[in-house]
Amino acid sequence: MSIKKSGIPISVSLSSTLESEAIYPQQVKNKKRLLMISCYAIAVGAAISLIARFLVYLINLITNLSFYQSLSIHEVSPAHNRLGWIVVAIPALGGIIVGLMAKYGSKAIRGHGIPEAMEQILTNESKIRPTITYLKPISSAIAIGTGGPFGAEGPIIATGGALGSTLGQLLRITHTERKILLSAGAVAGMTAIFGTPVAAIFLAIELLLFEFTPRSIIPVALACITGAAGHHLLFSAVPVFFSDAHIGVVSNMSIFFYSLMGLLIGFLAILVTKSVYAVEDLFEKLPVHWVWWPAIGGIAVGLIGYFFPRTLGVGYENITDLLSGKMPLYFVLTLCVFKYLSWVLALGSGTSGGTLAPLLTIGAALGVLIATAFQQLMPDLEISLALAALIGMSAMFAGASRALLTSILFALETTGHFNALIPLLAACVASYMISYLFMRNTIMTEKISRRGILTPDEYEPNLLEMINVGQIMQQVDVTVVDTISIAEVQDWIGQSVNKPDHLIIVNEEQQYAGLIATKEIYTFTGDNTKQVGSLIENSVRPLYTDNSLRIALNVMLAENKHCLPVIDKKREISGIITYDRLLNSFQEISARSERRTINISLRRRGLKFISNRKRSNRV
Repeated sequence: MSIKKSGIPISVSLSSTLESEAIYPQQVKNKKRLLMISCYAIAVGAAISLIARFLVYLINLITNLSFYQSLSIHEVSPAHNRLGWIVVAIPALGGIIVGLMAKYGSKAIRGHGIPEAMEQILTNESKIRPTITYLKPISSAIAIGTGGPFGAEGPIIATGGALGSTLGQLLRITHTERKILLSAGAVAGMTAIFGTPVAAIFLAIELLLFEFTPRSIIPVALACITGAAGHHLLFSAVPVFFSDAHIGVVSNMSIFFYSLMGLLIGFLAILVTKSVYAVEDLFEKLPVHWVWWPAIGGIAVGLIGYFFPRTLGVGYENITDLLSGKMPLYFVLTLCVFKYLSWVLALGSGTSGGTLAPLLTIGAALGVLIATAFQQLMPDLEISLALAALIGMSAMFAGASRALLTSILFALETTGHFNALIPLLAACVASYMISYLFMRNTIMTEKISRRGILTPDEYEPNLLEMINVGQIMQQVDVTVVDTISIAEVQDWIGQSVNKPDHLIIVNEEQQYAGLIATKEIYTFTGDNTKQVGSLIENSVRPLYTDNSLRIALNVMLAENKHCLPVIDKKREISGIITYDRLLNSFQEISARSERRTINISLRRRGLKFISNRKRSNRV
């Protein structure tokens, strides 16, 4: 009888097939696809840079036509218009056009873009309608150019995402690769507008990719580098919010103050976020069709803009003035209050626009106001109004969006004030902490959360990736040589007390040939003088000892098997892994990671180490 008690190696006859499916060759294949996706990402980054320049020109053109009746693409602020009460009608007219575009074009153009991109990533395999590629920038240019208190960053992020998604739908790629192209287009657009490639990479990680892997970071980073080159070529190499204010090294006491400021702004960020969606809920209750809501919001924008013209339009100059630390306190206060009201009413109405520029403006103004109040209370405290404005805008962004690293790096890259790193870190972490503790969703996720869509907010290591198959596999007692007859195997099965569910088939050199269900052999009614190897039709793919449990689970699902043979790199027998063993190991690892233990005990006699003398299981 040639049934042998040994391990499970690989069949020589399957060498070419298993070589192509093994982990090492698969990694080579992934690297080739990584290069391909990276090339696509660079192309998307170059295209969205041109679209970003076009969007800014279009905003400038509509602003000049609306407020100055001039056919020009030169940058101009609507704050200096001389239209009088007519200015009230201009944002309302823009709202009517946007509402009609949303009704007859696509409702997806409503809002600020990032939540919509997140929704498509999480629920629709990153498939965005191609029409968004041109409808979003045109509708946003109309909304902003007619006085809407928004920035161009949200629309260009949505447009870049739509462009990347559209390219991904034209190509034969996976939905994960399409997600990478969507994210690459979105953050390349942000970089093209602001010249912030590092902050954009982290925006992708924190809000779009929901992962941190080479396959995603490399294409996204290359797209951001391309967007940065486009910014320098098509816009300027000077920081977007450049100011001549000097920010030196900050004292420890000042850092403590800026931390307190971050805590306070964290609570204000919660208020701002909740008020946006409270206004949106109020619009939902209006007895008019949603097509007309942007027009109603536009009337509010126009009324506020008539009395406080600085609230109209993008308002990047407001941020620059606040960062200079020289804006009169009265202007800071009115800008903070009325920019907030104008933006909340406009965004809640469902028009097309971004959130970043308004959040930065409101946060910078709040930073100046809080710093001024502390200066009055503690005159000896070293406080820089310019730094307070910078920290305020970054902390507001961190609290409202919970994009912590993005907010810090964005502030540094857009101003060039790298001495502000430590106080920025302190304030943004404080604001982020308050937001995390007291607010369930963010300004980016509240809308899609109301639709029942859960968004990842934690990035923990995959426990299945931390354990190798070799650590939990079980030894194999019996293997069957493929040249013996089916009758011999049937006899052996009949005499066995503990019948295994599957039999490992090997060749004469003890190399793995296949996996056959015991039931299939036992119930075989054909010519049982044939070799048992003839029953092998499609060999089950084996695992290597250094494969992770995640790979093992994927192979089990693909092969539809609850057990798999395990081999080493020399193709020698190693063991077998079952689904039950994998599941039990995962549960044990999870329980261990949550277990609370004391490893060092302080006793009267001094420091005593606590050790577990029990031999731990190999997991």
